Amino acid sequence: MSPAHAASDRPTIMARILSIDYGKKRTGLAVTDPLQLIANGLATVSTSELLNYIMAYTRRESVERIVVGEPRQPNGKPSENLPRVQQFVATLRRQLPDIPVELYDERFTSVMAHQALIEGGAKKKTRQDKALVDEISATIILQNYMESQRMKKSHI
Repeated sequence: MSPAHAASDRPTIMARILSIDYGKKRTGLAVTDPLQLIANGLATVSTSELLNYIMAYTRRESVERIVVGEPRQPNGKPSENLPRVQQFVATLRRQLPDIPVELYDERFTSVMAHQALIEGGAKKKTRQDKALVDEISATIILQNYMESQRMKKSHI
């Protein structure tokens, strides 16, 4: 195999996708691997420190896109947190103009995060760790987003 051919067989390294489960007090974050195959929990940070955290993270890591959970009620109507999320998204877009920021429906992610903890055998005390639930919720938002993008590509 020629060196040129071997290089073409390597997967292309892409930038990460960062997802945010924005909360009034705490915010969960998740990120893809550089190949954008797997979503992993990154951190839970105080919402008051969120912008500084994201700015520092994007200086260290190549981020292609930021996906922010769009809070809606089960009936699809906006939740009471939506105006805060929209304000934060506007700030992100101003601070990081080269990174696209998009909203993605986050309905039921907290329920799914709790369910994942139960199915994973987590003890009640662990399931009550809201910071962990926020991080898992961000991971679920990111997994769902990536799956929706794969579905769009397969229908082109």
